[in-house]
This record gives sequence, structure tokens and C-alpha cells, in this order.
Amino acid sequence: YRWHHARETRLSKFNQTEIRAMLGSYTKVLFVRDPFHRLIATFLQRMGISPSFSSFIQEVLDSGMLNGSRAWKPLVSLCRPCLIQYDYVVMFGFLRQELSHLLRRAGLLAGSLLPELSDSQVQLTYRWLSEQMFSELSAQQKKQLAHFYRWDLAAFPFSSSFLSD
Repeated sequence: YRWHHARETRLSKFNQTEIRAMLGSYTKVLFVRDPFHRLIATFLQRMGISPSFSSFIQEVLDSGMLNGSRAWKPLVSLCRPCLIQYDYVVMFGFLRQELSHLLRRAGLLAGSLLPELSDSQVQLTYRWLSEQMFSELSAQQKKQLAHFYRWDLAAFPFSSSFLSD
């Protein structure tokens, strides 16, 4: 198939027959992460560009859906979980257990292929970071962020997300 050699080509570039064939022939895995954690990670990677987390969040909100970076766009706008039937949805924070399951399903020895992951430490770190950074935001920014990510929060079980409060 010619699409096997198409690097980072969007599905929209193919016709309906090709799309159906591709989606039917692959195991589709979607990796999801709490949108607030994605924002924190993006901010930390861009340290020095925005003077504060609050100003970074304002940039995100001002950019909106159309002009926003893939780093912070809502997942439902990027991955189309309502249109594509994913075989697996892997939640960040449960990577070790879920990846181990996926590798076993693929007939691979999970223990030898997985790096040492410490999901509980990652969750604790992000919980602490979330508390610190969420407190920097105005009530208006919190409300706008919850609205911006409303479809992600509805589509995925981010029950402990600061944005779903």
C-alpha cells in the first residue's frame, strides 16, 4: 500500500476507501493524558518563552482551537475518538500496566521491552505541580480552560483533573 510510505500524512489526504482499508488493517492505540498535565509539560519545555504559567495559559486561550499548537490542542480535535474506533486507549499514569498488557497481546515479552516506569511517582509529581500551577491561574482562566477542554474531559476519564472540578 502506498500509504505505508507516507510520512506523517493526515488521514484527510486519502480517499474514503483508503482510509477504511488503513483503519481496518492496523491496531489503533490512542495515548491520552490529562489536558492540564499536557499544559504543564509544554510550559516546562518552553521555559523562558513565557514569563509565568499564567501568561502561558493566556497565550493558549488567546490562540484558540484554530491557531493553537498541537502540544495543547484538545485531544478530540487531534485524534477524533468519536470517528475512529481505537482498539486501545492508554492513559498516562498507567503506562507500565497498560503497555505490558499491549505487548502481551502482541505476543511479545513485556518485561524485557519496557523501561523501568514508576507511574506512582509520576502521578505524585504531577499532582504537586498541578496544585502549584493551578493556584497561579485566575478564576476566569480556570473557567476558560475547563470550557476549552470540555470535550476531552467528557470523552476520557480524567476524574482527578483540576479542570474537571
